[in-house]
Amino acid sequence: MKRGDKMNKIFIVEDEKTIRDELSIFLSRYGYQIEAPNNFENIIENIKNSNPDLILLDINLPIFDGYYLCREVRKFSETPIIVVTSRDSDVDELMSMNLGADDFVTKPYNTQILLARIESILKRVNRNLAVQDILEYKDIKVNLSNGTVAYNKKTVEITKNELKILSYLLKNRGNIVSREKLMNYLWDCEMFIDDNTLSVNVTRIRKKLEEIGVKDVIETRRGLGYIIS
Repeated sequence: MKRGDKMNKIFIVEDEKTIRDELSIFLSRYGYQIEAPNNFENIIENIKNSNPDLILLDINLPIFDGYYLCREVRKFSETPIIVVTSRDSDVDELMSMNLGADDFVTKPYNTQILLARIESILKRVNRNLAVQDILEYKDIKVNLSNGTVAYNKKTVEITKNELKILSYLLKNRGNIVSREKLMNYLWDCEMFIDDNTLSVNVTRIRKKLEEIGVKDVIETRRGLGYIIS
């Protein structure tokens, strides 16, 4: 299955080799790219580095259980999570959903039903992504897919760092975003910038916006941070 020109990647977190292999083979047949590690020591970092489109997560795992992983993944990603487990109590399902899982499937499961649930979630997510590709503020349009800002029939390109900063401020418009919070967000996105580099990037954003006729959009609140009001 593809999103645009990109094949959807599913990250399988399952310690039982037989199930892991069966799922990998089955989902590969339906056009999914599969990543299914057999070592769980650095599983959270593996998920971060993989950047999958969906995670299939067992609860009974070595080192960390699925509940812990679900909670940790939600700290840095909104990637859909389907919990696939032999635990079938209402408490387990409720805990999974409360920790951020999108669906709960009990073993043994019908693979076609699991496939249908995967496809349903990915269709919903992909529709949402298409809508979210454009951020609008007043008459300014920020295109997240090609890194451009348009205003009054003029367009300017911005860098990846500048795009992340501008989009984060826009998504938090009306609220002051501290420099520390902004840098933490960029670090979570694996953009390792320091305080000085942040200042340089904000200055560049302002200059590029001025090139297309947009002035005073990003305000500096001394000692507090930045705000788009």
